[in-house]
Amino acid sequence: MRLSAIGDVCHAVAMVTRIQTQWRDAEITWVIGKVEYQLVKLMPNIRFIIFDKSQGKAAVESLKAAVANETFDALLMMQVALRANMASRVINAKQRIGFDWARSKELHWLFANKRIAATKHAHVLKGFMDFADALGVPESDSLTWNIPVSPEDEAWGAEQANVLGKYVVISPAASKAERNWLPQRYASIADYIQQAGVSVILCGGPGKLDRQTADEIKANVKYPLKDFTGQTSLHQLLMLLKHAHLVIAPDTGPAHMATTVGTPVIGLYAHSNPRRTGPYLDLDKVVSVYDECIEAQKGKSWENLPWGARAKGSALMEKISVEMVKKKVEPFIR
Repeated sequence: MRLSAIGDVCHAVAMVTRIQTQWRDAEITWVIGKVEYQLVKLMPNIRFIIFDKSQGKAAVESLKAAVANETFDALLMMQVALRANMASRVINAKQRIGFDWARSKELHWLFANKRIAATKHAHVLKGFMDFADALGVPESDSLTWNIPVSPEDEAWGAEQANVLGKYVVISPAASKAERNWLPQRYASIADYIQQAGVSVILCGGPGKLDRQTADEIKANVKYPLKDFTGQTSLHQLLMLLKHAHLVIAPDTGPAHMATTVGTPVIGLYAHSNPRRTGPYLDLDKVVSVYDECIEAQKGKSWENLPWGARAKGSALMEKISVEMVKKKVEPFIR
């Protein structure tokens, strides 16, 4: 059971792929959010149950009906939110595996009868892999993600790549405005990249913040950008990310989507610890001011604070300079 969000679902896919690779006969049911389902809906040999949280109690009743008269060998309770915990009560399972004590929140521990092993300073993806460990699933030789798309979306992505040539994706909008870098600075980086002869495209979801951020970036660039914001399905977006030379993004879903298809990511972080939530294969490319922000606010370094402690403030991302990002971008465009 992992309902949301896109980035966390990407991490969960790695764990599910491991189970499918090592236990080929395993029967898997995934309870997932409505939007997130659109990303993983073509994964093979998985029964999906969509949990639409906007329906409130009706969503729980729908889940209850979907699993009626079933008893699962194990329920992986991979979300600590109280809404998910409460909904999980309608699922009968011999083992109800939850997070360890340190990672349990919102009474999560009350709903589990078994816990994953405690791990200090673990990335979210590693935390999800601990569920496979708890089941006894052997480790895979390599970390892989299996997120199929339709042949039509594959062809669409290849066509865009053919038109665009070598390109960098900027996916500038996180779910909260405070986690976003300044549009003017994104514009400066976009100009820097395009001056080197590499195209830049903007991507994002259909939300108001995504649209506003993209428009502000375009208003500040010297060179026109191709803008796909709000114009793609999740699978089309995945294909744009797959064919990209590089992705630049804050702590947002497309950064983790890019990781699933092997595209390098430069992540921009101030509020959350990138060691925990950064693009898993590209933590060495992160531009982060988190360490200084959290120590200034808490009076302690991140090592001496609860894992997952967040820095607060609406202006923290301003501490990331254009020059800091240019240093990470430069090797990809020279």
